[in-house]
Amino acid sequence: MDITELPVEGYERVARCRDEATGLHAIIAVHDTTLGPALGGMRMLPYASEDEALFDVKRLSKGMTYKSAVAQTGLGGGKSVIIGEPAELKSPALFQAMGRFVDSFGGKYITAEDMNIGIADLEEVAKSTKHVTGLSRASGGSGNPSPYTARGVVMGMRAVLEEAFGSDSFDGRSILIQGVGAVGGTMATMLKERGARIIVCDLNEKRARDLATEHGFEVVPDKGHHALEVDVYAPCARGAGVNDQTIGELRCKAIAGCANNVLLEERHGDELKKMGILYAPDYVINAGGIINVSIEVGPGGYDEPKALERIDRIYDNLKEVFAISREEGISTHEAADRLAERRLEQARAKA
Repeated sequence: MDITELPVEGYERVARCRDEATGLHAIIAVHDTTLGPALGGMRMLPYASEDEALFDVKRLSKGMTYKSAVAQTGLGGGKSVIIGEPAELKSPALFQAMGRFVDSFGGKYITAEDMNIGIADLEEVAKSTKHVTGLSRASGGSGNPSPYTARGVVMGMRAVLEEAFGSDSFDGRSILIQGVGAVGGTMATMLKERGARIIVCDLNEKRARDLATEHGFEVVPDKGHHALEVDVYAPCARGAGVNDQTIGELRCKAIAGCANNVLLEERHGDELKKMGILYAPDYVINAGGIINVSIEVGPGGYDEPKALERIDRIYDNLKEVFAISREEGISTHEAADRLAERRLEQARAKA
C-alpha cells in the first residue's frame, strides 16, 4: 500500500492511497478538526481522472466542516472517495485496504456511508479500523442514514415554505424530486403524506417510473427537468445541478434537496437571490444523516430519540440562515457560510 501526501492549502491533511493488490485508488481529505474529529462519508465513483476526484473530495470535505459546524455535531469535516466502477472493483479485500487507509489518519478522520457505499461495505472497512460510523444495528451502529437525511430535509422544507410562501403547509405544494434513490425516494413518500403534489425524475428512468406507479406520483424525463414550473425543486442526486447552463431556465420558487454541492460555483447562489429563488443551502438542509451517525461517537453511544431531536433542529438552523440573509442583504449560501464560520471562530477563541 502506497500512501502519498497531497499538499492542499487550507486543508489539514489530504492523502492518496494506491494499493495494487486490491485495486484501491482513493483520496481522503480532512479539511478542519477545530470542532472535533473529521466525520464524513465515503463514496465510490468512476471519476474520469484523479484531478476530478480530488476536486470532488475537497468540495465535499469543506462542506462537511460547515455542515457539522451549523448542525453543532461537535465534529469537524472530512471526506473520502474511491476511484473506480463499483460493479467492477468492489471486494472485501478492497474495503479492508480502505480501512487501513482510514486508520492511517489516527482517528482524525471517521468515515461513514455515502454514494455507492453500503453498510456491508463499511462492515469490511471496520475489520481494519475502528473509525467507522453508520454500521448495522447488530454491530452497534445506527444503520442506514438515508431515512434520517430524508427526515431532516423534510423538516428543513418547513422553514423553506414559511420563508417563500408564509406558511409551512405542504398541502398542494408542487415538489419536483430529481433522484429517487434511498433518500430522494423516502422524501417523496414523506412529502406526499404531508399533502404535497410530488413529481419525480431520475437518470434511471425505470426507478422513477416504478416509484411513481407504486405511490401515485407524477413522473417526468430527467433531461430538462430543472425547467419545470414548480414550487420547490429538490435535487437529490449528484451536485452542480445549478450552473451556467441551467440557472436561467429555472422556474421554481425555492430549491431544497439532499444533494451535496448543488451550486457549481458560489456566484450561482448570488444569482439565485437576484432571481428571487430561495435556496436552502445543501449542507444545512441535508445534515440529518451526519447528525444521526455523529451520535454514535458521542458520550453514551447511539441514542435514536436524541438523534431525532437534533435532526429536527435543521428547521431552526435554516430559519437562522434565512434571517442572516435578510438582515445582511446577502445570499442564503453566503449566510450559511457566515453562520458556520462564526461557530468555528467561537470554538477557536475558546481553545
